[in-house]
Amino acid sequence: MLPEDVASRLRKHLMAARRAVRSALSDEDEAAVRAARGRVQRAKVALGERGTPWWEQSAAQRRRRWEDGLTALDE
Repeated sequence: MLPEDVASRLRKHLMAARRAVRSALSDEDEAAVRAARGRVQRAKVALGERGTPWWEQSAAQRRRRWEDGLTALDE
């Protein structure tokens, strides 16, 4: 249900966050691990993989979910 350009941006954020988790774990930096895992969570929620199932949301709610996710991840 996501526009392809939006889905692509969110997948890029997700992959970058996963790389950050791996790096932080190898550096044994707990604060960086928490921050990176938070970004993974944010990307997955925005993609509709976690949180309220997309089929239980209106189109406006789904749009708000990915817009909010991109706003947070683009910072």
